Amino acid sequence: MQQTKSQPKSWQRVKLKDITEKIASGGTPSRLHPEYFTSDREGNLWVKSKELLDVAIEDTEEKITDDALNNSSAKYFPEHTVLIAMYGANVGQLGWLKKRATVNQAVCGLIIDDSKANWRYVFYSLLQNRDDLIVQARGAAQQNLNQDLIKNFEIVILELESQRMVGSILAAYDDLIENNTKRIKILEQIAQAIYREWFVKPISNGELPNGWEASTLGEHLTGLESGSRPKGGVGEIKEGVPSVGAENINGIGRHDHNSEKYIAKEFFGKMKRGMVQNRDVALYKDGAYIGRSSYFRDGFPHKNFSVNEHVFLLRSSGERITQNFLYLWLREPDTIHEIRATNANAAQPGINQPGVRGLKIILPPQKVVKEFDIKVEPILASIINLAKQNNELRQARDLLLPKLVTGEIQV
Repeated sequence: MQQTKSQPKSWQRVKLKDITEKIASGGTPSRLHPEYFTSDREGNLWVKSKELLDVAIEDTEEKITDDALNNSSAKYFPEHTVLIAMYGANVGQLGWLKKRATVNQAVCGLIIDDSKANWRYVFYSLLQNRDDLIVQARGAAQQNLNQDLIKNFEIVILELESQRMVGSILAAYDDLIENNTKRIKILEQIAQAIYREWFVKPISNGELPNGWEASTLGEHLTGLESGSRPKGGVGEIKEGVPSVGAENINGIGRHDHNSEKYIAKEFFGKMKRGMVQNRDVALYKDGAYIGRSSYFRDGFPHKNFSVNEHVFLLRSSGERITQNFLYLWLREPDTIHEIRATNANAAQPGINQPGVRGLKIILPPQKVVKEFDIKVEPILASIINLAKQNNELRQARDLLLPKLVTGEIQV
């Protein structure tokens, strides 16, 4: 690669509509027909805007049936379609299809004309220019993009072969990130499978083995606290101390830095609670995704940070319950169901401190928990190491990104 201060002769600015075959959004089948939605692996992939995380998409949380596809405005987009979130908190988030899929109405799909542009290059150019795109979003209550804004949005493109080379260079970083992410998922599954083998299977017949006992979580906690943010919110603060909210309570090793919020250092210094300690387990305590959990440890996602008022931090005594055990117990479907059932009839789902302390838990002998802790510790530590590697890869990619997509560094 050769760096140059002048733009290459082939450099030009174009509108997205001039380098695409089609720009369109999708649709949502009627929820009045629950049979339209399925978790079946054979169902049609259906991408929602919250699933756009600036990475490839090869699976979706929900899938829709053929009948749903035929009776709604949902439509198929081919592989390599570039996706943009148009509405709400994640407006401007990106993704691309690794295989053909349908999308909902909050997602705009760009089918790139490969005789004019390279789809990878377009994806990375949009990633680089995301802030400029978001600025154009309109709407008082929430920022929205529409198809006309997207069609007329301009990006810089290089000569086609240079686009392909730029896309290939940047994709090498994302391929490593994707491989690490897959390894994280496998390690998570292994850790949870070990937990179930040790602690769920032995009590599946409803009888407690010798030495096991029924208890409540509160008897084994030394810390339970939520955090806070300044009155009026964090506004447009772009630096300071990271403040983690519900959007980032979603499992060990998972953290979306793009959605990060900050509080002023002065506010952080005066906080009495909510400052994260190493190995804190976090629980999303109210709202639509009550019961989700995360595990903050070994300097990930930050060395110094806090949580907001929608998140509980849990610290165990380390005797009958360790932090490893606590996190994996919280990930069990039965535990999540109990958390969500604490006030199922309330208008706003949530769990308070007495509710958390009162959660029922079956505990094995202390010796068994200690042996389990030793067993799963290297697995959980490996997940964090892979997550840190991903952060470093993203940082390296993002340093190259603006120089490559504008031709400042020639390839």
